[in-house]
Amino acid sequence: MHEVKVFDSSGNLKKVISVNSLRKRSAQLIEKPSMFRKNNKPAKAQKAPAKSARAKTAKTRKKA
Repeated sequence: MHEVKVFDSSGNLKKVISVNSLRKRSAQLIEKPSMFRKNNKPAKAQKAPAKSARAKTAKTRKKA
């Protein structure tokens, strides 16, 4: 792994990211894969699909 140099839009050097900090980040990514997401919103839990309105109307038709 090599150090990373970050430049701004005008070409000036903004910062240099060291090899040690890159190794720390890669270790964190292995432990917490959620860091790969671009937005920081928590993942939504999948809900069970709702029963359709047709099934309810079909049942009421049979009773009538």
